[in-house]
Amino acid sequence: MNSNHMIHSHFAELSGLNSGTLSRILKGKHPISMAQLAAITAGMELPEDYFFEHYIEECFSFVVSMRRIRPFIFRCAELDRLDCIEQIVNRLLEDLSYASLLFEFAEQFYADNKRSAARILYQGVSEAEKYQHSEQLALCQYRIFQIELEEQQDLEEKLRAATQFELYVSRLDAADQLDAMKQLMHIYGLVHKWKRVDELAKEMHRVASVQYELEGRRSDIIEEGLKRPERPFYYYILYAYLARATASEASGDYGRALSFVDLYANAERWVQESDEQSRQITAQFTEWAVANTYLYRLMSGELDVIHEYVNYIALQENEIFVALRYIVQAANVFKLNIDSILERFAPYIPYESGKTDCGDYKQAILQESYAQFLIELAIYHFNQKKDTESALSILLTGLEISITMNSSRNMIACMTLFEEYRDFADQELQGRFKNLSSEVYQLNAKKDLILLDAL
Repeated sequence: MNSNHMIHSHFAELSGLNSGTLSRILKGKHPISMAQLAAITAGMELPEDYFFEHYIEECFSFVVSMRRIRPFIFRCAELDRLDCIEQIVNRLLEDLSYASLLFEFAEQFYADNKRSAARILYQGVSEAEKYQHSEQLALCQYRIFQIELEEQQDLEEKLRAATQFELYVSRLDAADQLDAMKQLMHIYGLVHKWKRVDELAKEMHRVASVQYELEGRRSDIIEEGLKRPERPFYYYILYAYLARATASEASGDYGRALSFVDLYANAERWVQESDEQSRQITAQFTEWAVANTYLYRLMSGELDVIHEYVNYIALQENEIFVALRYIVQAANVFKLNIDSILERFAPYIPYESGKTDCGDYKQAILQESYAQFLIELAIYHFNQKKDTESALSILLTGLEISITMNSSRNMIACMTLFEEYRDFADQELQGRFKNLSSEVYQLNAKKDLILLDAL
């Protein structure tokens, strides 16, 4: 006002503020609301967040009032002023009575897809309540875990997040427990920790079975207020059987895998619901049961089922890519020629759509599966003594995907195979391999730096 030779009334008119209110603000007798701050900033023709860092002090200068702080935090989230949110949260949590309110804000940010802002609040509340062993603390850790899964492509980072979060799973409400265990199984499956997948699936079955039985006893009135998982409870019972079958198959125990298939094959016999959702879910598990029965029989050495398997999955378009990966794997184990099958399903390589009737496959699962498929396909070409340069190119594509995900297992497999057939690689392939090897080296160097920093 002094710089522009303005009197109170002129700036009050320019900013839209009441002249008396402006006078009290300038004398330090009146706390500035968020709306008033916006009006003052606009009147000065400055960016909206110009005074945000100074406004943090204003929030605590008079009596701490959430009527001022709440709109400030929410506006900071909208403008991505995470630095200001962090300072406000740290100041507020000097008084632990604000933890529950900040958790509510975090949940709203999470629902509104403002994940970075939500993470700051969840981390703040987690730190404040780390000795409380509360469900709220467990929910904060669960949300942080979910945000990590969305943001991270790196498999090792996903595994770190899973390991850190798993300590809190048992403290969650049963509904959240089931969805959390499902996500944990995805991560442990991606890094081939199948024993842990089997253990989690067993616990999922126990929790879901108890809840499904209780659900049958509850009245409709009580039912309305209960928290529910993403899917009906019977879905998680079926999913637990599916996961245990998958863990058994990955461990080479196809007999055990088939025993679990029998448990999810005919779900309509015991699922109490008869609505459209239940019909879709039970039909999906029945389809998987048929396909997986063929698969496990094939992997057990019943090679004559391969054509029945192929004809069946040809009718299940969304499952073709997943099945094709296992067919190539079986061909490598039993030295089969599947050229006609690969030619038949050529349009499904590479696989792009991950949709099934029960929702989307997780992108990371698809990527990891595709990398493994490319490795198996390259091995098949090597075994069949086909175009070796083409096989090496396929292998390098698998290595590229594995580097993107930081999948150590797949990177080692790709690099070992390339070295074995290096003499067949032309200059271009040698150059690609050299560049990718350098990326692998840099990944490992980065890990070493992280470890040194942690010491």
